[in-house]
Amino acid sequence: MTKIYIGADHAGFKLKEKLKNWLGKKYLEVEDVGALTFNPGDDYPDFAEKAARLVVREKSLGILLCGSAQGMCIAANKIKGVRAVVPFSVKEAELARKHTMANIICLSGWYFNPFKAKKLVWTFLRTPFSKDERHIRRVEKIKKLE
Repeated sequence: MTKIYIGADHAGFKLKEKLKNWLGKKYLEVEDVGALTFNPGDDYPDFAEKAARLVVREKSLGILLCGSAQGMCIAANKIKGVRAVVPFSVKEAELARKHTMANIICLSGWYFNPFKAKKLVWTFLRTPFSKDERHIRRVEKIKKLE
């Protein structure tokens, strides 16, 4: 598996640190793009952009965390080549990878406990794109919108 880029603002910082340590124990290569320290005045778009650009350039996967997950998702999706999602169930995380070739998972630091976050992340990271003709066609149509 390629390097995973992870980032969070203050509202996702605590959960990011837990996920980063857990992924390291799974022997996955993780690069933390920030915040590297807790700062209640930081801004999620800064970390979303940094991670998103790396994910696209390196053809990798990313994990972004903020309070609701929605802000990170919106900001990341502004970067050409990003397909960021906010799944709230394991099935949504699976289908996001399988059907839309999503490359960034966005999680809520307010609503997800580490157990649920790990289940969503693990499913997201381990699910391949289906490569069915209909899904390829749909992803190509999304790319044309960029």
